[in-house]
Amino acid sequence: MTGTAVEAERRKFDALAGQWWDPDGPMRPLHRMNPLRTGWIAQRLGGVAGKAILDVGCGAGLASEAFARMGAQVTGVDAAGAALAAARAHADAGGLDIDYRDGAPEDLLAEGARFDAVVALEVIEHVADRPAFLAALAGLAKPGAPIFLSTLNRTARSFLFAKLGAEYLLRMLPIGTHDWRMFLSPGELGAALRPAGYRITDLAGMTMSPTGQWRETRDLAVNYLAMARPAG
Repeated sequence: MTGTAVEAERRKFDALAGQWWDPDGPMRPLHRMNPLRTGWIAQRLGGVAGKAILDVGCGAGLASEAFARMGAQVTGVDAAGAALAAARAHADAGGLDIDYRDGAPEDLLAEGARFDAVVALEVIEHVADRPAFLAALAGLAKPGAPIFLSTLNRTARSFLFAKLGAEYLLRMLPIGTHDWRMFLSPGELGAALRPAGYRITDLAGMTMSPTGQWRETRDLAVNYLAMARPAG
């Protein structure tokens, strides 16, 4: 496996490739969360039409397709080959031109690629070498360009709701999707971004209602979004 991708994580998400686009399947929470995530990012970019966006850990392309439908020039990269095959097939069926790459962000770095925004949604909690991963994201951003991440805070509430509740009680996610020990707080994310030359400039919580709909909140205890820009 190249770069910062973890083999066990790749296998986990490859196994879900055939069900990724089922809105009522194991990726249902991501389907419902996606409009909030991509809308929040688009708003902070002042719109994405015509912008070059890199979707790191794109999976089968939920966020990539949303950005492409907004008019962005999207590149998606993932180490899970089966998920990428599902992404390509779904984009082709929908008439979307998305450049999907098999590999890790470090592979794009070697090509000298640069983007107007770099996005990594629900990814960093599955990455072992976070400093290397964030350094790669920073290196792929054009000068002054932002990085966007979404992830889970490591709190008692996230263990209760995102791990026990979502995986074992409600069966909203396959058991084993997350390792709570890999979750990280906004403070830890900010500290990890500093060596890459970035600082967090905006944060928002994401909260799911009893009906399964997601909304932006100030509560960062479970799911949250972060925008980071070059420091200094």
